[in-house]
Amino acid sequence: MTTRIKKTHKEKHTHVEDTVVATTIETEYGYPHPLGATINETGINFSVFADRATSVELLLFDEHDDPDPIFTIKLDPQKNKTFHFWHVLVKGVQPGIHYAYRVDGYQDVHGKGDSYNPNKVLIDPYARGNTDALWDRGKACNGEDNVTTSMRSVVIDTSHYDWEGDRPLNRLMKDTIIYEMHVKGFTRSSSSNSQYAGTFSGVIEKIPYLQELGVTAVELLPVFDFDQKEVKQISPDGTPLTNYWGYDPISFFAPENTYCVSAEAGGHTREFRDMVKAFHKAGIEVILDVVFNHTSEGNENGPTINFKGFANSCYYMLSAQDRRYHMNFSGCGNTLNGNHPITEKMIIDSLRFWVNEMHVDGFRFDEAAILSRDENGIPMTYPPVIWNIELSEVLADTKVIAEAWDAAGLYQIGYFPGYRWGEWNGIFRDAVRHFIKGDQGYVDGKTIVGRIADVIAGSASIFEFSGELPINSINFITAHDGFTLNDLVSYNGKHNEVNGENNNDGINDNLSWNCGAEGETGDPEILALRKRQIKNFITLLMISQGVPMFVYGDEVQRTQHGNNNAYCQDNELSWFDWNLVDKNQDMFRFFKWIIAFRKQHSLLRRNNFFEGKVNQRGLADISWHGCSLNHPGWQDPESRVLAVTMGSIAEESSEDDADIHVMFNMDWEDLEFDVPLLTDRSWYRVVDTAQPSPNDILEPGQEVAFTGNSYRVGNRSVVVLISR
Repeated sequence: MTTRIKKTHKEKHTHVEDTVVATTIETEYGYPHPLGATINETGINFSVFADRATSVELLLFDEHDDPDPIFTIKLDPQKNKTFHFWHVLVKGVQPGIHYAYRVDGYQDVHGKGDSYNPNKVLIDPYARGNTDALWDRGKACNGEDNVTTSMRSVVIDTSHYDWEGDRPLNRLMKDTIIYEMHVKGFTRSSSSNSQYAGTFSGVIEKIPYLQELGVTAVELLPVFDFDQKEVKQISPDGTPLTNYWGYDPISFFAPENTYCVSAEAGGHTREFRDMVKAFHKAGIEVILDVVFNHTSEGNENGPTINFKGFANSCYYMLSAQDRRYHMNFSGCGNTLNGNHPITEKMIIDSLRFWVNEMHVDGFRFDEAAILSRDENGIPMTYPPVIWNIELSEVLADTKVIAEAWDAAGLYQIGYFPGYRWGEWNGIFRDAVRHFIKGDQGYVDGKTIVGRIADVIAGSASIFEFSGELPINSINFITAHDGFTLNDLVSYNGKHNEVNGENNNDGINDNLSWNCGAEGETGDPEILALRKRQIKNFITLLMISQGVPMFVYGDEVQRTQHGNNNAYCQDNELSWFDWNLVDKNQDMFRFFKWIIAFRKQHSLLRRNNFFEGKVNQRGLADISWHGCSLNHPGWQDPESRVLAVTMGSIAEESSEDDADIHVMFNMDWEDLEFDVPLLTDRSWYRVVDTAQPSPNDILEPGQEVAFTGNSYRVGNRSVVVLISR
C-alpha cells in the first residue's frame, strides 16, 4: 500500500531549509513478530504491542535532532494489526533512520488502567538505540504535544559485526571474582587521560589495569538506556543533580546513549560489542546490573516515555482500588509487572538479546524480589519469569545474580525462587563489618565470632537447607550503594549533605568505624590503622567460600568523602581518581596478590559445603580455633579473635594443594595464637597485615618459613599461613 504525506520543512541550526523528501512512501502490512524494528531485504518492519489502542502512528525522522518527522504513517487497525500487535513494513528505508510512535486509545472510563495520550511521542520498547538531543522531561509530563522535545529511537542493523570468534567465557561461578564498576565513572575523570572518557570505548583503554589487578568479571552498573538528564535533587550550592547510577531504565534493549561516542549515528551496539570483545580477549567476563523492577516513567504523574503510552495496565502493577494509580514496591514510583505475559516476554527477550547478540556473560538483578510478585504485589511460590530465566536453555550458562530483596520489605536471601541464582549476601556484609570493626556481643542470637565463622564457611546456615551451594552466596563488604571501603574505615557516620536532602538519604547504620578521626586526617597512626583494616577486610573476603565482589576503586582507597548514597553525584566525588593508583600503589599491590592467592588455592573455591573430612596429614577440611587450638569461643560474646584451618581434600582441590591456616586478631592487644602441628610439611607465612608493604603479603615462591608452635598476631590484623 502507499501512504501519502505532505511535504515538510525542518529547522537546522540557524536557518530553515526544505527537506528533500518524496510525497509518498511505500508500505506493506508487515508482520507482528519479532517486536521492534527488523531489517529485511525490502525495508524495515516495525511492530509494537498496544493492547487497547485504537490508533497508532509511526513517525520517521531524518536526523536525531529533527524537531518534526519527515513521514507520519498512520496504521490501519484492519490491516496493520494482528490481535494486540500493530505492525507495518516500510519499504526502501535504511538502518540509521530515527523513529517514534503516537498511540491513542479509549479513555479509561472502565477502570482498566489505560494511559493513552496521542500528544505524547513514544520510543520503541524494543529499540536497540535511542537519542535524547531534544528531550525535555517536563514536557513529557503535561498534556501538550511534545513531538519537538521527545526522545527518538534509531534503527540499528545488528547483523553485521565481526566478533572474531568471540563467545561468552563461561567461567565457573566458583572461580569468579567480581569487580563492580560504573562505565562512565571509571574513565570520566581527567586523571584517566582517556581518549574517550566516560564511554564504553574509554573502558577498553583501562582493561590492562583490570588484568593486572586479577579480577575475572566486571559487573557494570546499569548500561540500559536511562534518562541521564533527569534532575534528582538540587545541591546546596544550587547545582542540579542528575541520574548518575542509571537505576531508572527507559529501554531494556538499548545501550545507554551517553556512554557511546557516536550515538547519533546509531553506534550503540557496535561500541558496546567492541567493549565486550575486548574484555573477553583479556579473559574478563561482563555482567550487567539490570533493573527489571521499575522504569523512569515513575508514577501516574511522571513522564510518558513508552510503556505507559503503549500498555500501562500490562507493563505496570496498578492499584486494585483505583487503577489510575501505580503500586510502588520498588521505592521509585512504579513497579514493573514482571509476571504479566507481555512483560515477562520482554524481559526474557531482553536477556536473550544481550546474551546472543551482545555476548554478555551474566546479569545481576536489582531488587529481584519484585520479580516474584504477582500483579497485585503478592509473592508467588513459582513466579513464571524467575523460573523461565532459571530453566532457559539459552541462558543455561549465563550467570544470574539476585539482589534478593525489595524496597517494600520482601527479603528472600536463602529462599529466593530457583536454585542456580547467586544472591547478594547482605548477611555476609554485616557479619564481616561487625567482626573487623571489633564489635562484641550478640547479633540475631549469635555471637560475633559465631556469625563470622558461618559466613567464612559459605553461609551454610542460609543456603544449605534449601539445597543450594556456596556459589549461591555473592559475598561483598561494599557495593555502589553505601560507603567505599576507604570510607568504611574513615567515617562513623554518613555525610550526604551535597545530595540536597539534608543528610536524610542513605542508610544510617553503616557498621563503620573511623579508626580515631572523622574523615581526612594527617595522623600517621590512624592512617596506618585504616590501611590495615582495609587489608583485613579484603583478606577475609578472599579466603571465604562463595563468590567475592568488591567496588571499583576500593583497591586504591577511592573515597566519596563519607557520602554513602552518591546516586546523583555525576562528578569527581563518584568518578575513579586515577592519581590514586600511584598514590596508593601499596594497597593496589595487596589487592592484586590476595586475589592471586585466592586463584592459586582451589580449597578456597569449593563446590560443596564443608563435611568434616580429614586429609592424610590429619587435618579436617575445616576446623576452628581461638588463640588456643580447637577452642573458638563460640559462646563468648566478648571474643574478638578467631582462627580457622582448612585442610586440602583431594575431592575438592588439587592433591598437592596447600593447607591454609588463618588467624584473625581484632583485639587492641597483640596476641599469641597456637598453630596446628604438621608431620610432613611446614607452615609458611603469606599474609600478615600488621607488616608494612611489601611484607604484608608475599608473592608466590617468596613465602617465609615459620617454625614453632605459636605465632604472635599483631592487634587489628590478619595472618595467613600455607603448608608446604
